Amino acid sequence: MKIIDLSMPLDKKTPTYPGDPSLEIKQVAEIEKDSWNEKRIHINTHCGTHLDAPSHMISEGRTLDDFPLEAFSGKGIVIDVRKKEITLHCLKDITFPPKSVVLFLTGQADQRYQKYYENAKFLSKEVAKKLVEQNVKAVGIDSFSPDEEPFPIHKILLSKNILIIENLINLDKLVNRTFTILFFPLPIKEGDGAPCRAIAFAQ
Repeated sequence: MKIIDLSMPLDKKTPTYPGDPSLEIKQVAEIEKDSWNEKRIHINTHCGTHLDAPSHMISEGRTLDDFPLEAFSGKGIVIDVRKKEITLHCLKDITFPPKSVVLFLTGQADQRYQKYYENAKFLSKEVAKKLVEQNVKAVGIDSFSPDEEPFPIHKILLSKNILIIENLINLDKLVNRTFTILFFPLPIKEGDGAPCRAIAFAQ
């Protein structure tokens, strides 16, 4: 069993969605002066590796604290789309375990520190609807979003209480492997989303 970190490091280089404030980590206490070290973090709920709850895009949608802890883990599947578009053809011959977590490897994370928001791949509506039919638990991607404005994929998935995990990394290490993924969010009351530590336990 190997543990693989799927979470983007949080530092001044962490990409933030265009229009959002940058992540700020400030040293507010130092051992030499205060007898301890302490940092203050200023971060949006949708920065770094994070979850989208239904309330992020759906009026009266469920918030993160409406979900049991069991919602944030499951059997994972990685679909490698680095050399193809994300269409129904990508799902051909795939067997979805009950309540699986489907992750799309686009390769976008490899350029997260430069041109991250250029030439991204997005899910088609047909793919999103197929995932709903398969009763998946969550959908993740190694990119900033599974779609763009007006965010139809978000709305298809979130309206069915399928969580979305964005800004994953290291999905290439899970190709053709059996694994369980855990992606527990910060316990923000009535959270529309939250940073999470996503990890995989792989065979």
